[in-house]
Amino acid sequence: MSENTTTDAEGRAPADYAESVALPTTTEAVPIIVSSEQWWAARPAGARLVGLVVARDDLPSVIVQRDALAQFGVPIEGFRHPAPETGESWEERLARLFGRLTAGDVLVVADKHALGRDVHEETRTAAELHRRGVIVKVLARP
Repeated sequence: MSENTTTDAEGRAPADYAESVALPTTTEAVPIIVSSEQWWAARPAGARLVGLVVARDDLPSVIVQRDALAQFGVPIEGFRHPAPETGESWEERLARLFGRLTAGDVLVVADKHALGRDVHEETRTAAELHRRGVIVKVLARP
């Protein structure tokens, strides 16, 4: 052993043995989750929660979506009812959404279908949000 190596009372260097340590039940960033039910409720500490509500026939009502977001902890002060579907192209809708989000934000939706009008759009949106460093939190799950 070199002269600068730290050893324990028995003369072992730290790499010579493993030691069990008690891990904390929570961390500063995110609580340690035990059950899958708790996992769905996890919120990244310090992240900005941004809610997305979409007015469309195949989604829950705007009020139901808004209430689910509020119950999760998304601030809803100044909530504005979304405009019904417009003639916007998918690219225009994405540009408007992405323009309001920054890396580290958590986009919260009540239903995954709020991310697109079909599975292809939902997948593209989730992939682009991931690429931009935005976390997606879907409250309704199968």
